[in-house]
Amino acid sequence: MILADKIIKLRKKAGWSQEEFAEQMDVSRQSVSKWEGAQSIPDYNKLIKMSGLFGVTIDYLLKEEIEEEEHTETTEEIPQVRRVSMEEANAFLEAKKETAPIIAYGVFLCIISPVCLIFLATLGESGLIGMSEDTGGLVGLIILFVMVAIAVGLFIHSGSKTEKYEYLEKEIFETEYGVTGMVKEKKEAMSHTYTRNNIIATSLCILAVVPLFSCAIIDEENEPLMVGAFCLLLVIVGVAVVIFVRGGIMWESYSKLLQEGEYSKVKKAGSPLVELISTVYWLVITAAYLGISLFTMDWHITWIIWVIAGVLYPAVAAIAGAFDKKK
Repeated sequence: MILADKIIKLRKKAGWSQEEFAEQMDVSRQSVSKWEGAQSIPDYNKLIKMSGLFGVTIDYLLKEEIEEEEHTETTEEIPQVRRVSMEEANAFLEAKKETAPIIAYGVFLCIISPVCLIFLATLGESGLIGMSEDTGGLVGLIILFVMVAIAVGLFIHSGSKTEKYEYLEKEIFETEYGVTGMVKEKKEAMSHTYTRNNIIATSLCILAVVPLFSCAIIDEENEPLMVGAFCLLLVIVGVAVVIFVRGGIMWESYSKLLQEGEYSKVKKAGSPLVELISTVYWLVITAAYLGISLFTMDWHITWIIWVIAGVLYPAVAAIAGAFDKKK
């Protein structure tokens, strides 16, 4: 009996259609059809996976003279891989759809939180409001902490909504019949909107400096005007980030269910050291940003820390990954 006939026999014995078997093997239905039609042969990795799925030896699959099924024997308990149902996948996507704008607005609050501090302190220094620079700065600082506290509350609330789905990001799993097709269809439907929104958000980030440059042309010595333009820059960037975050969360949700990109099975089996270093890195950057900003009160300058940190992060991650592989 040739391999093609054995695949047909084992698939039907398992009660799977070609589509269901293809999904189990992470291939297209056309690939299964070619295997069963003896038009192509699975590569060795696929044969290993097929052997595990059907519980038969590779020898049985490859050797035509072996007619009777040779089942694999193991003395170890095979860990059960979590299976994601259609209902669970839809519930996860709904939870992400609900929390995406909440997280986006929380990030927006963090970005614009220094605006009142900078603006009130400048107006107080210029004598344009009935308070001193120190008083304006103190009021602005209070507003900053309130906005950050609200943002943290939004993050915690969102996290509690999606906490039970964290395994999708960290664990290797299998999906039940129809889940992969449904997610691919939704991701494809979102593709145009996702690209368009990213173009809009990127354009906003670039154009955010226009008010600042315009005010510099009009009267660069007018400090309240320049500070107001900088505050407007932060607001525009904040709006752009809201667009990025809302679309990005949903796009990543689809990638998590499809186990693509950063959430592929290979990445999930990756390095804990890199994850630890990444966490410590961003905690240190956050602490440095807040510490330097509060000490110098130069919030209109210290935001550049995030730009530098973002540029350096890929290098830090690459070094950590290389060190872990060497170790």
